[in-house]
Amino acid sequence: MCSLHDREIEKFYCRATTSFSERGLGKTHFGGPKWVFAKEAIYLGVCMIEKIFKLKEKETSIQREIVAGLTTFAAMAYILVVNPDILSQAGIDKGSLITVTALTAVIGSLIMGLMTNFPIVMAPGMGTNSYFAFFICIGMGIPWQHALGMVFWNGVLFVLLSITGLRNKIVEAIPDALKIGIQCGIGFFIAFIGLKKAGIIVSAPVILVGGGDILLPSCLLVLGGLFLMTALTIRRFPGAIILTILLISFIGMFVSQNGKIITQLPQQLMSWPHGIDKTFLQLDLLYPIKHFHESYPIILTLLILGMFDAVGALMGLTRRAGLMSKDGKMPKLSQALVADASTTVVGSLLGTSPAVACIESATGIEAGGRTGLTSVVVAICCAVSLFFFPIISEIPSQATAPALILVGIFMAQGLKQLDFDDILSFSPAFCTMILIPLTSSITKGFGLGMIFYAVLAILSGRIKKLSVPTLIITLLLASQFFIEKLR
Repeated sequence: MCSLHDREIEKFYCRATTSFSERGLGKTHFGGPKWVFAKEAIYLGVCMIEKIFKLKEKETSIQREIVAGLTTFAAMAYILVVNPDILSQAGIDKGSLITVTALTAVIGSLIMGLMTNFPIVMAPGMGTNSYFAFFICIGMGIPWQHALGMVFWNGVLFVLLSITGLRNKIVEAIPDALKIGIQCGIGFFIAFIGLKKAGIIVSAPVILVGGGDILLPSCLLVLGGLFLMTALTIRRFPGAIILTILLISFIGMFVSQNGKIITQLPQQLMSWPHGIDKTFLQLDLLYPIKHFHESYPIILTLLILGMFDAVGALMGLTRRAGLMSKDGKMPKLSQALVADASTTVVGSLLGTSPAVACIESATGIEAGGRTGLTSVVVAICCAVSLFFFPIISEIPSQATAPALILVGIFMAQGLKQLDFDDILSFSPAFCTMILIPLTSSITKGFGLGMIFYAVLAILSGRIKKLSVPTLIITLLLASQFFIEKLR
């Protein structure tokens, strides 16, 4: 017998039996009513899901995980639109990229969900895709096929580091205060993105950012969505985030700004996915070997960016989901890192830049997602989206911005776990959390925070706080700044 909440099993049974009974389905040639077979099939399916994802142990349910998956998908769906737009500027076929981006998210999310049972999804990284397109391909003039070869070998090195357990030791050597700083920094970064997408904050020539016109229809939509979403969350309303996103998208069909409707109606509801023949296996695997001196700094930079972005994101998300152990360690860390690295390898073969654990996974976590079933639901949504891309592409940023802001608020709750009286711990954590949004980089904020921690420990006479792995991590993070300077 499977271990499930009795009410959940009963609910599934009642729905199945009622549905079949109301339809008046007769007897099968085996002599039993058809709904009996449907009931048994549902029972076996629910038992299998419970066995794989351990729903009762994680104190969650199928319904909650589905809602969390839909919520995460709604928040990260913009990647399916933005990633092809960025990478196409490097000369890659945009039509193929649309399909490749979705396939990478599908495969990566399935790997992560099934290997780790974490509610974390994978997709091409929004920072690394810009580095790939604008720095490597456009800035250095390297063809995208050669650049994909570098991404592939970066992913292979990533996998090897993960399998050997070196990346585990890296994570365990990071001070707890820095882990909290990363979580809060990601939260500030997400909220900043949401506020900027909403137009509530805008670029300013002297002070960098300033306040926008909050009386604009788009800003009012976002603020209204944020108020509603937060209120529903406080009242513990199921699906508060995704319902608000759908409601704002609907209202946007009747609201215009500068003579343009906010939510545009798609020209068609469905379309066949684009082929990937122009990108699949088009990478040049031998280029990094033949041009080692040119490729080495780029691969190292990608490795550093990927490693610490992955570690930072995974720690921040799992901490928020309550998956960290009492001693601050992350369970199934090796599997999570292998899943992350494997997705990058798969993505390079398909034809896209390095993949990362999406920080938008935090939206699903806040919606109640606690297992890999959330990731599987997102993978299914990404697969289905290939046929409904015209609709998804019309979800306005005003609908997803409130979700990003709210998630930022939730992730900032980690501040209460910091010891404000311990300056050695708090100062680097503060440095990390404030620099992540200001530099738009988890790696740079994390790196400067670690450097700050190491220097303070030495100067304050508390060098014993620094283990050998901690010092090595600090030197690796510091090296990225020198590599960027040399480039």
